[in-house]
Amino acid sequence: MSNTEDTVPPNKRPESPAPGDTPAADVETGSGFGVAAITRRWRREDLLKRGSWALRGLGFLFSLLAFVIMASNKHGDWRDFDHYEEYRYLLAIAILSTLYTGAQGLRHFHEMSTRKFVFEKRTSALVDFFGDQILAYLLISASSSAIPLTNRMREGADNIFTDASSAAISMGFFAFLTLALSALISGYKLST
Repeated sequence: MSNTEDTVPPNKRPESPAPGDTPAADVETGSGFGVAAITRRWRREDLLKRGSWALRGLGFLFSLLAFVIMASNKHGDWRDFDHYEEYRYLLAIAILSTLYTGAQGLRHFHEMSTRKFVFEKRTSALVDFFGDQILAYLLISASSSAIPLTNRMREGADNIFTDASSAAISMGFFAFLTLALSALISGYKLST
């Protein structure tokens, strides 16, 4: 029995890569450790930074809208938001969320434009992760506490007061969604 390697001259035999070498095809396609893989990782990190900043901007917008709508929801008599502690709670959390997302958005914008970090990277990732989660939970808590009150009021009378309350609750819920997504990105950044 003859082996095919015995019939092929040594200079024509295909070489197997060494244990640490990456074949040229892998470098060209980007599946190894080549230049393409590095640029792909940089693009992904840049996309995460921009996505996090955009989510914080949306969270700021929705929190600000919830705050403004609820604070201006005064129509006299029983139709003033400050007569109901559920609405006051929603207003307080919307104010906290507006301040937090605004400050975090400015910090991220500063870091993206100057490429200098205000805090150490690990500290920033921890603050982002825990801050996003805490405020997301507070926003969903405030929104869910105001929903039953608004539903009961709408059974009796559907007017501008209940419509404004519903709009503020909706904006609080949208702020929760954006902060929850931002917490996912922050968690990914923290783990890497």
